[in-house]
Amino acid sequence: MDRAKGFTLIELVIVITIIGILAAVALPRFTAMQRDARVAKAQALFGAVRSAASLAHARCLLDLAQGAGTCSAVNGTAAMEGAAVSMQNQYPAANSSSGNCVGGTRAFTGIVQAAQISDCSDGVTLSSGADPTTIQIVGATTPANCQVSYAQAAAGASPLMLVDTSGC
Repeated sequence: MDRAKGFTLIELVIVITIIGILAAVALPRFTAMQRDARVAKAQALFGAVRSAASLAHARCLLDLAQGAGTCSAVNGTAAMEGAAVSMQNQYPAANSSSGNCVGGTRAFTGIVQAAQISDCSDGVTLSSGADPTTIQIVGATTPANCQVSYAQAAAGASPLMLVDTSGC
């Protein structure tokens, strides 16, 4: 007796239905994971900016105490990782940039250079030549509400750093 081997139409429909139900349940979870990843990225960049500002400030104070370097009470530069970071009121300045992404980097000064953030390779959009400097996360639903901002320090004050994740 010859008997055909394989699946019946009913079995195939049941399997496709089950796969469809699983996909409908899993898709919203993957979307939430993307948002969570953008929020985590914004928070990590915020931490990097805060740490870089503190390290640059400490470097500037050390230079002032030792009478070495080019950091002054108002402006100048602080040497960090072999690069001269532009300083304003003993903290990293808001940024200015020059050139395009050449070789995966763009010439930045100030806080972006101190934090070693690159808009060429880090999936962010950086404002240039403005105070405050904004670092927006690429892929956010509302980029202006998924960002880190750094306003350079006024005389005798610390810089203002904020993170907004409401539009991630």
